[in-house]
Amino acid sequence: MSIRCFRRCAGLALAALAAAGPAFAADAPAASPAPAASGAASTGLDARIQDAKGDVIRLNRDLLVLEEELLFPASTQVAVFVSMDVGKLFELDSVQVRLDDKVVSAWLYTPREVQALHRGGVQRLYLGNLRGGAHEIVAFFTGKGPHERDYKRATTIRFDKGSEPKYIELRIKDSSGKLQPEFDVKVWQ
Repeated sequence: MSIRCFRRCAGLALAALAAAGPAFAADAPAASPAPAASGAASTGLDARIQDAKGDVIRLNRDLLVLEEELLFPASTQVAVFVSMDVGKLFELDSVQVRLDDKVVSAWLYTPREVQALHRGGVQRLYLGNLRGGAHEIVAFFTGKGPHERDYKRATTIRFDKGSEPKYIELRIKDSSGKLQPEFDVKVWQ
C-alpha cells in the first residue's frame, strides 16, 4: 500500500470521526438510563472519540514525515530558500528559480508575505531531488527598486552536488554604500 493511500485513509478517518462525533451519542440504545449515567456514558464516548482523533492526527504526521523521507532522500535532496535583510531599498514582487535552465519554482508575493520576510522569515521556494555533479541555479527577482522604479535582477550560482543534502539561501539585502539592493546566494553545508 502506498504512502498516499495511507495519508488518504488517515484523512478520511479523521474526517469521519469529526463528522460522526455527535452522531455516536444519537445512535445510543433507545433505553434511557438514569440521567447521571447518560451524561457519564456520553462523556466517556467523547473522550474515546478525542483519543481516536489524536491517534489519527499523530499517524498522519508520521506518514507525512515518512513520505518526505521517501520522496526526498538526503543523498539527493536540494532545497532553495529566500530571505530578506532589512529590505528598505527593494519591494519584492516575485521570485523565479531556474535549476539547470529549467524553471523549478516561481512565487508572487503578497504584502503580508513580504512583511514576514522583513521580520526575519525564511521561505522555502523549492525542495527536490538532484543527481550528483555540477549544477547551476539562476534566481530572478522582480519588484520596485529605489525611487519606485521597476527593478528586475538575477543572481547565479554554480555548485557541485555530492552525497550530502544542499541548502541554498537567496538573500536580498540593502547596500547602503551603493544605495541599491543586493542579491546574494549562500550555500549551506
